[in-house]
Amino acid sequence: MTPRMKWMAPLGVLGVALLGAGGLIATAPTPHSLSPPDFLAVVQVIEVRPETLTLRVRSQGTVAPRTESALIPEVSGQVVSVSPTLVSGGFFREGAPLLQIAALDYEAGVARSRANLARAQGEFEHAAQNLERYQRLLKQDISSLSQLEDARRAQRVAAAVVAEVRVSLAQAERDLDRTLIRAPFTGRVREERVDLGQFVSRGAAIATLYATDFVEVRLPIPDAELAYLDLQLWRGEVALAAGPAVSIRARFAGTDHEWIGRVVRTEGEIDPKSRMVHVVAQVKDPYAELETGRPPLAVGLFVHAEIAGAEVHDVSVVPRVALRDGRQLMVVDADSRLHLREVDILRIDGEDVLIRTQLASGERVCVTPLQAVVDGMLVRVLDDGPREVEGTVPASAESGS
Repeated sequence: MTPRMKWMAPLGVLGVALLGAGGLIATAPTPHSLSPPDFLAVVQVIEVRPETLTLRVRSQGTVAPRTESALIPEVSGQVVSVSPTLVSGGFFREGAPLLQIAALDYEAGVARSRANLARAQGEFEHAAQNLERYQRLLKQDISSLSQLEDARRAQRVAAAVVAEVRVSLAQAERDLDRTLIRAPFTGRVREERVDLGQFVSRGAAIATLYATDFVEVRLPIPDAELAYLDLQLWRGEVALAAGPAVSIRARFAGTDHEWIGRVVRTEGEIDPKSRMVHVVAQVKDPYAELETGRPPLAVGLFVHAEIAGAEVHDVSVVPRVALRDGRQLMVVDADSRLHLREVDILRIDGEDVLIRTQLASGERVCVTPLQAVVDGMLVRVLDDGPREVEGTVPASAESGS
C-alpha cells in the first residue's frame, strides 16, 4: 500500500461518519416545548354569613350569700334546747325555733312587773279619787288651793309610776320571748358555736346564718369589656328582671350544670390593683331544685359566667387564624383568586373574630396561613379539585413524534 492510500483511508471513514450523523440529525423528530405546570397553593376556606349577634362577656367568681348574719341572743342564760337544724349546713324556715334559753328567771321578772303594775295602778286610782274629792271641797270652800295642788301633784306622780311599771312589764315580756330564738329568715347554717347546757351571754354570737332566697356572684370585668355590656346600673341596685342575663356554669360531682341569673348592680369603685370593675349577679332560689336531684348553686362554689351584652347587627364571625397582619383577611373570589381586604374588627373573642359589614353573605375567606401572598394570586380551594392554568398543557399530554 502506497503512503498516499494510508492517509486517505481514515479520511474516507471520517467522511462517511459525518454524513451518517448529518442524516440522523436531519431526520430526527421535532420536540414540542412544554411549559412546566404551575403549583398552586392549596387553601381551606369558609363561607361567611353576616348575622345579628348578642355579645357576651366572660368572667368567673365565687358564689356568696346575699344575706348573711350572726345569730346573737338578746338575753343571757343556760341553753335548755337546741333545734336539730342548728348545725353546720342545716336548713331552716323563717320563724322556726332554733334555740331555747332557760326562761324561769324571766318568767319571774314578768310576774314581778305585773305585781308592780297592780300596785302602781292602785296608787294612781287612790290619787285620782283624792284629786276629785279636793276639787269638790274647793268648790264648797272647805279645802284650800294648796291642798288641791298637792292632790294634783300626787295624781301625776302616780300616773308616771304606772307608765314606768308598764314599760318594765313590756321589757320583761320581751326578754321572756327572747329566750326562744327563732330563725330571722329562711336559710342555712354556715357555722354554729353552741350546744345543750351551755351558758350563753347577751350579745355573743352563737352561730352564723345565711339566706337561701338569693345567692350572689361577684364578677370582675376588664374596663375594655364594659363597652360590650348594657349596664345602666350606676345608681345602685336595680330590679332583678331589669339587669342583663347571666349564664352561670360549674362542674359539680363530675357533671356540668347551668343556672340563669341577672346582673343587679355594679360596685362603687374600680379595683386599684387589677383595674377591673366588679358587677354583682344574683340567682334566685339556688336550692329550689334540691329535691329533684340537681345539685344546688352552693355558697363557696367557683363558677364561670357569661353576661349577655349589647345586640349587634350585620356581623360576620371568622376564626382568628384567618387574620393577617392584624387587620386583613384573605378573600377568595369565584375565580379562585385571592385578594387581601382591610376589615373593621368589632371584637376578638377567644378564637373568634367579629367583623363589621365588610364581608357579603357567601363570600369565601381563606383560613389557611400562607407565607407569601400576592393580591390576585391563583389558589386551589381544598374542595375544588385540580384546576388547569391558562396557557399550560396538562402533565398527562403525550409529545408528538
